[in-house]
Amino acid sequence: MANELTFLSPAPGSRKTRMRVGRGEGSGKGKTAGRGTKGQRARGSLSAGFEGGQTPLHRRLPKRGFNNIFAKRYTEVRIDRIAAHFAAGDVVDAEALKVRGLVSKVEADGIKVLGNGEIACAVTVRAAAFTRSAVAKIEAAGGKAEVV
Repeated sequence: MANELTFLSPAPGSRKTRMRVGRGEGSGKGKTAGRGTKGQRARGSLSAGFEGGQTPLHRRLPKRGFNNIFAKRYTEVRIDRIAAHFAAGDVVDAEALKVRGLVSKVEADGIKVLGNGEIACAVTVRAAAFTRSAVAKIEAAGGKAEVV
């Protein structure tokens, strides 16, 4: 066992010896050690992304994303959640959804009803926006979708 471990070596060509710079002209990387002649880069180290005193790219770009001031902000409610908490003939609006705990707070642009799931009871839903599938399912069940 120990005998085989002594003969372990990396595969040929998988390891490359690093170039030792500044070790005599005969090495091919002596004298200026691959840094050229004179100047800031020849004399010391520079931070990554240094652009010669110009404001670097990573400081010129904005950092915290993009906020679309025209985007509509809705609180979304799925149709199957409405079906589970309301009976036939009920009026579903922001206040009723809040009382039953389906929404915690209403966003700036109101409630949007999504068409996920099924609804069987005829309810009147008053919201700021509906998906097409939500309107189709509410009306198929005998209810009404009113935009407020």
